[in-house]
Amino acid sequence: MTPVALIFDVGKTNKKLLLFDEQYQTCWEESIQLPETVDEDGFPCEDIALLTQWLKQSAARIRSDPRWDVRVINFSAYGASFVHLDREGRVMMPLYNYLKPYPPGILDQFYQTHGGHKTLSLQTASPLNDSLCSGLQLYRLKYERPEAYHEITLSLHLPQYLSYVLGGRPAADITSTGCHTGLWDFTSNTYHAWVFREGLDTKLPPILPSDTVENKLGIGLHDSSAALIPFLRAANAPFLQISTGTWSISLNPFNHTPLTPEELQQDCLCYLTYEGRPVKASRLMLGRMHDVMARGLNETAYLDLMKDLVQQQVRSTNLVLKDSPVKEILVDGGFSKNPIFMELLAQAFPELQVRAATTAQASALGAAMCVHGAWNNAAPAGLNES
Repeated sequence: MTPVALIFDVGKTNKKLLLFDEQYQTCWEESIQLPETVDEDGFPCEDIALLTQWLKQSAARIRSDPRWDVRVINFSAYGASFVHLDREGRVMMPLYNYLKPYPPGILDQFYQTHGGHKTLSLQTASPLNDSLCSGLQLYRLKYERPEAYHEITLSLHLPQYLSYVLGGRPAADITSTGCHTGLWDFTSNTYHAWVFREGLDTKLPPILPSDTVENKLGIGLHDSSAALIPFLRAANAPFLQISTGTWSISLNPFNHTPLTPEELQQDCLCYLTYEGRPVKASRLMLGRMHDVMARGLNETAYLDLMKDLVQQQVRSTNLVLKDSPVKEILVDGGFSKNPIFMELLAQAFPELQVRAATTAQASALGAAMCVHGAWNNAAPAGLNES
């Protein structure tokens, strides 16, 4: 039996199951796309029941497979998504889509009550304007559906819900709590005062260290923060990582300048590493734009599309690249396998080395590396780039 880490990597589009051996080589990989459902307003959202069923069945199948000695299970998943549980531990409402429009009246009420958009955005390192802030999702429920809100016993971010399904232990982790949620005060390194004033903290489980493992089960990580781990482990020089998928996130661990109001207006924000350090980032919905616009294009039209998308990527990346000692750009995820994207990106940054990671599974790999000490007897490994 091969000792392995079993990682569930749940993206907005693709749900993946991966097994890593002690040298962090992928020895098994599966990917599936699950059909969406709709919430009570008819807006598309993740089918949490279907996702839960896939998770349980897949974990049971791998655990019973005689080829694998599953030493640990961990999770990476997209952020800005709460799963709400009742007192019996049952899911009690949809996993709301972070693209769902946010009611302007409730947003205005939030700002008027808690200090204004600019101040709150700077303190929480989050562009506070829509459902991409899970804190605002919970605030909305409190005032839009107060009876349902009252029945919520626990609100778990998606990575921690996946762990809860298999282990029954409620937890929060800093990478999910600190990723564009509006919940975390980056100046005081705790939940923001508005969270306590509104009583939202009573719905949130305790924050545990991101490398926590109990009964061979990790508590999960936000996928963008997880994807950064292999690069930080392997870095020999300052770098910027572009993590691509539905979203393209430019993460610069070497830019230590404070976020400005102007950067926040252009969708810059801060993530937190699994060790709790801020990482300046910018985001762009590149994969979604590509998938929608690339359908049925001929070769010439596709090249024009890619030129436009790369221009947008360059503008987004430059927001967090400036005034930092970065020597190279590392690209992981789907676009790292797109030769047109990579060539155009390299042309746009001639003074930097632009490289694609040899693995497109950095978030899953990071989730395995994060809990290295709990399952792996080999020396910690980095990630080789090509």
